[in-house]
Amino acid sequence: MVIIVNKNLRTTMKDMAHMQLLPVQGATAMPEKQCRRILENLPGWSLSNTGGILKLQRTFLFPDFSSALAFAVKVGDLAEASEHHPEILTAWGKSTVTWWTHSLTGLHMNDFIMAARTSEAMIHA
Repeated sequence: MVIIVNKNLRTTMKDMAHMQLLPVQGATAMPEKQCRRILENLPGWSLSNTGGILKLQRTFLFPDFSSALAFAVKVGDLAEASEHHPEILTAWGKSTVTWWTHSLTGLHMNDFIMAARTSEAMIHA
């Protein structure tokens, strides 16, 4: 799936957050070049490469542990509702969320959609 419709019109993070998740069966992991293009629409997120596996990652900052934990629970609820689950590391004052599609050993459009939903959850936290 291509996010850039044309050179002058890009899908915003908010638009991406409201997209439906796509079937993963039969899909392959997205190439890094395509991931970097889509990443431009997700402020604060970065690509990480762990053992050759591309992942989306962002650390969200909070004033205390309980706020970081409440956010992690909110992301967990989003994940459960979507049946797509991130890695979440919560520590005092921060929660780091990492998305990738385990079955593809890399990134799928659903990871970008869920990253956008995660950012939206932060806006409304």
